Amino acid sequence: MLSRINAELLHSLFGDDLIDLRLQPRPGTPRGVIRGHVDGIDDASIATILTTIDTERIDTAFIDGSNLGAAAAAIKAAHPTVRVVTFFHNVEARFFWGSMRERRTLKSLAVLAANYIAERKAVQSSDVRVTLSTRDSAKLRRLYGRAADVVAPIVLADKGSRVPPPATPAKPPYALFVGGGFYANIAGIDWFAREVAPRIGLHVMVVGRGMETLAARFDGNASVSLIGAVDDLARWYADATVVVAPIFDGSGMKTKVAEALMFGKHVVGTPEAFSGYAEDVVAANRCCADADTFVAALTLAETAPPPAFAPAMRALYERDHSPSAAQSRLARILDPNSQERSSQSARAALHTSSA
Repeated sequence: MLSRINAELLHSLFGDDLIDLRLQPRPGTPRGVIRGHVDGIDDASIATILTTIDTERIDTAFIDGSNLGAAAAAIKAAHPTVRVVTFFHNVEARFFWGSMRERRTLKSLAVLAANYIAERKAVQSSDVRVTLSTRDSAKLRRLYGRAADVVAPIVLADKGSRVPPPATPAKPPYALFVGGGFYANIAGIDWFAREVAPRIGLHVMVVGRGMETLAARFDGNASVSLIGAVDDLARWYADATVVVAPIFDGSGMKTKVAEALMFGKHVVGTPEAFSGYAEDVVAANRCCADADTFVAALTLAETAPPPAFAPAMRALYERDHSPSAAQSRLARILDPNSQERSSQSARAALHTSSA
């Protein structure tokens, strides 16, 4: 999702001078692992990247993910004058370390090793390293000896509204959890369903693709409903009393918080969920470190519900996490001496990402 938005923003800045190269997933090999070849990076795709730089006279390469660090290293070796900007969606080594702890298999170990090697190459070979948060920047320094050059928080395509949604038939009040089926979401909502949901009056709706793995664990829990994937998240956000984000592990930033702000919703979440967000975002919501503080915050939300649409929450999204805010940041990253960069100010740029 973020790579698609980055591509759109780059196109708005470079116009026809942008070459968008999306790598297709390929089966991994043991030799590829030790070279940091993951997510479509191999000898053939690297050759395509280098040929494109030659034929299109590329002067800037935007590598969309530190998992593609082997490409950054190859570009710098073959074309030292090309400016390489790498966008770190996570500190991948930290992310896949957490994943491996959940699934202790040879495959998860190989994925961790390949991403660590790729990420190390990204840090070493990039002219500009961009992370989502100061925490991720500090993790890069600890792991690889180099911090980020720029911190640029997460951005979401605007699917909300600046005005309240139209009224709908009354529904029983509920707290909403939104998230895909990756390990930190599953562990977090599983904990919440056991430790918090039975102690509050609000029913809990769990929405997201891949969460069906929790069906057996939620069976018999009258406080939680597992909805799974939906076509329209907007309606679920609009009707929710509050959004919950019980996340205890991971890297990067948690999309669900910015998404809730986009829809004008208040969030009750853990310190991990709010990691990377501005201090006034955290202060305007509720940060909870344990089950008791979650229960207290959600009991208050039930007895004194926040506005169905809070303009102040929406304003925080627009300020920090909207495409317009991100485009201004990206223009400064690509050309720090200019507030805006037009297609006339660059020969050509390459955007490389995984499909």
